[in-house]
Amino acid sequence: MAKTTAVNQLQEQIDAIRREAFAQGYAAAMQAVRDLAARPAPGAGAAAPRGRPTTVHPAPAAAAPAGRRGRPRANAAPTAPAPRRGGRAAVPRPQRGTNARYVEEVLQSNAPRALRPAEIRSAIQRDKGVAMAFTSIRHALGQLEARDAAEQVGDSKTWRYTGATTSAD
Repeated sequence: MAKTTAVNQLQEQIDAIRREAFAQGYAAAMQAVRDLAARPAPGAGAAAPRGRPTTVHPAPAAAAPAGRRGRPRANAAPTAPAPRRGGRAAVPRPQRGTNARYVEEVLQSNAPRALRPAEIRSAIQRDKGVAMAFTSIRHALGQLEARDAAEQVGDSKTWRYTGATTSAD
């Protein structure tokens, strides 16, 4: 019995020494990271550091319990995403009314035949190289109907060009 308690005490002392050594090593590593982050980049000269200012956190007294590592807290405050820098070149937005113009051109080129929105979409994709959502096509058809440039055929889901002139924007 005395032998097992001595072994248990020795094991607890070893674990305590390991935790302390880990905490000291972790603190030293984090200090090295903070020092490295505080230095300007090579070739940057005396430029001011970009981004958020660094904060100095106190070194942990002991390692965190095993169950607390890993996933962030559910009630943690959300952080804003970092602004995008670089990456893809910005594509200019199409001019206002472009979708309606595309839909009108497709209906006009297929007049007097009526087209379903899926046919309109594939024609725009084929002719213009633009992928348009069905909701955008439906909205454009509603705009064309309001200015009497297109009409829905009966209770069907097909649309045809009516030939009304549209004002140039």
